[in-house]
Amino acid sequence: MKKLLSGTVCLFVLFSCKEQQAPSKPPPTVQVVSVMEDTVRIEKDFVGQVYGIKDIPIRARVEGFLENIHFQEGVKVKKGQLLYSIDPQPFQAALTAAQSQLAEAKVGRVRASNDLDRVVPLADMKAVSERDRDASIAEKDASEEIVNAAQANVEIQEIQLSYTKIKSPIDGLIGKTQAKEGEFVGRSPNPVILNTVSKIDSVRVEFFITENDYLQLAKKLRANQASGKTRDPLKLKLILSDGTIFDQTGKVDFINREVDAGTGALLIQASFPNPDGLIRPGQFARVRAVVEEMNNGMLVPQRAVSEFQGRFSVMAITDSNTVSQKPVEILGTYRDYYIIEKGVNPGESIIFEGLQKAKEGQKVDPKVVEFKSQYVEMKSAN
Repeated sequence: MKKLLSGTVCLFVLFSCKEQQAPSKPPPTVQVVSVMEDTVRIEKDFVGQVYGIKDIPIRARVEGFLENIHFQEGVKVKKGQLLYSIDPQPFQAALTAAQSQLAEAKVGRVRASNDLDRVVPLADMKAVSERDRDASIAEKDASEEIVNAAQANVEIQEIQLSYTKIKSPIDGLIGKTQAKEGEFVGRSPNPVILNTVSKIDSVRVEFFITENDYLQLAKKLRANQASGKTRDPLKLKLILSDGTIFDQTGKVDFINREVDAGTGALLIQASFPNPDGLIRPGQFARVRAVVEEMNNGMLVPQRAVSEFQGRFSVMAITDSNTVSQKPVEILGTYRDYYIIEKGVNPGESIIFEGLQKAKEGQKVDPKVVEFKSQYVEMKSAN
């Protein structure tokens, strides 16, 4: 019995020595970033539609059969360039008839003038009555008006004939024709608008903002004007459908006079230079505007923030490399950051990668890394 007891004691002592000699586990390695403080321009995107700086519809102003198309679709045209011609024969005939009526009216004017020249001396000699002289004068005046009316009719017919030659009103880009040669045009349901010419060296973008956004921007503009700042808070960027940022900035042309009572939205029109003609009418794009500017805003990468039941927190690193969970209050988002109102201090280290390894009060091995914003990378790529 004594031998068994002494053996048990030896085994216990042996295992105790091995446990004391086992090396301690090293603290887990985590990646940390510093809380950044910077001027934050909070941006917001609005969906807009693109138009040419001028979009001029090409209309058939007279009825007739389309005789010729004198341009190539989808190319640039010059102001005054012939685009379409409509069969001119009916209008030429109407002009000829009007010219004939004018000639007839002029003959009547000559006749009335000659009659008046004969009657006036006779009336002076009392050879004819005053009534005859007055009638001759009235006939002469009426013949003048008939000539004027006939002349106006000739001018109208000349204008109608000129409408059979449809020319471009501006320099611009012409689209697909809505009528083909031989088609009757100018009367609904046949095409009246034959095409559209767009001037696209600049483009217009129309978009809507909410009433709250409008009030926020208006107050910001008023504050800037009061402080003497000249920077336009509505200096705009255009985000294309592939996510790239257009290389030209835009400006607001006008804000509509009223808020739509049904939607609570306000129409804004902006213009963007388009020197290379990259942007085309009809495109949809997002307009990005700075809606608020915040000085000394504290920024934390969104990946470093945990959320549970509507409460947000970060894992901060103390001077002794110990994990401390800190609740934070968030003002909003900025690109791929959160804007922190309070809970952390500028320059404080927080865990960015390895949150699953960290626990409150645990020792860690922090490795400082630099957070690369995806927004910055996308912007620099353009």
